Amino acid sequence: MSDIALQWLSAFSLIFGIFFFFAGTVGLLRFPDTYTRIHALTKADNLGLGLTIFGLMLQTESWVVVLKLLLIWLLALPASATVSHLLARHVRRSQPRTDGVVNRTLR
Repeated sequence: MSDIALQWLSAFSLIFGIFFFFAGTVGLLRFPDTYTRIHALTKADNLGLGLTIFGLMLQTESWVVVLKLLLIWLLALPASATVSHLLARHVRRSQPRTDGVVNRTLR
């Protein structure tokens, strides 16, 4: 692939990555409840980070840097899922049940 094409692909990837970060932030501010906010933020941030990392990979010339960037993304994916799960679990446990049923497994 030519050098100019790689630069354009990198630029588009970085721009779309920033767009998805921005969309996740808008979702965090606009959605009504915690679960939809977590979902919007997690999905958009994972895709935004992936596109940003891909754009940066295209700009570097060292395979070591490419592998480090890939490792960062692969470590951020399970970390994001874990934090989202823990946050949703905490919200679920802290809200009282409205149907009168006591669920002892949540405690």
